[in-house]
Amino acid sequence: MAMMDGKAVLVTGAGRGVGRGVAMAMASAGASVVVNDLGVSLTGDNQGEASPAEQVVEEIRAMGGKAVANHDSVADWDGACAMVKAAVENFGRIDGVVNNAGNLRDVYFHKMSPDDFRAVIDVHLMGSFHTSRAAAPFFKEQQSGAYVHMTSTSGLVGNFGQANYSAAKLGIVGLSKSIALDMQRFNVRSNAIAPFAWTRMIDSIPTDTPEQQKRVEGLKKLDADKIAPFAVALCSDAGKDVSGQIFAVRNNEIFLFSQPRPIRTAHTADGWTPETIAERVFDQFANDFYPLHRSADVFTWEPV
Repeated sequence: MAMMDGKAVLVTGAGRGVGRGVAMAMASAGASVVVNDLGVSLTGDNQGEASPAEQVVEEIRAMGGKAVANHDSVADWDGACAMVKAAVENFGRIDGVVNNAGNLRDVYFHKMSPDDFRAVIDVHLMGSFHTSRAAAPFFKEQQSGAYVHMTSTSGLVGNFGQANYSAAKLGIVGLSKSIALDMQRFNVRSNAIAPFAWTRMIDSIPTDTPEQQKRVEGLKKLDADKIAPFAVALCSDAGKDVSGQIFAVRNNEIFLFSQPRPIRTAHTADGWTPETIAERVFDQFANDFYPLHRSADVFTWEPV
């Protein structure tokens, strides 16, 4: 038997890039797939374009798999419920949710408008909540299920001009961990993946300088389809003991990320004042402060 035989999975943002790769891999592994894609521009503007999801469905059916298209928005609660309902009505169940849908509105923080911030939060963070919450009652009833949420090193490490995206993606990490804790007793797992991939999400990076051009050339080596096998493994029964974790996938590299834990402590029997904190604590902790790194400062080597 294939790893996902008999299972049904919802993949959001599955018309292109990472989502398309995940949907195809799920189908190849035997899953029935709800292929969700709104068909919008990179900034989230509706283009009235439903074809990407339909094309993926046709590809899955052509190779003998089962799939249906959905064009609702993850930012809308009713739309998220409709996606889950599509899986249950067409395939009789839902076993996995891959929260991949996303948008970008990159701008430096001092220029970022409330609309820029809210638009990205609504799709990434609220969207992940909506679809996950919509599937939760079904997972609880059947005493099984798996969530895979796409986070980003923009949130885990940092990047310029992405306060909205970084906040959303780090929020997803907290959401995933909370789901893992709350639904553990129902045999439901929840994990996050930071994908490294060349997609239209990062195709908008400027190439005005030699440094930017070099960075983009490196990013183009990152195959979006390389994320899919890990997502399938997490959703399969083989991943039943993996929950509450943060991973990254970069071509043939798989990373397990650390999670925040205390690394230093300072105490005093007399209680602290602002003055004694400034005199003693800052200097004591200084060697362990994290520098203002960006993702590229941490992942400095060529993809494997």
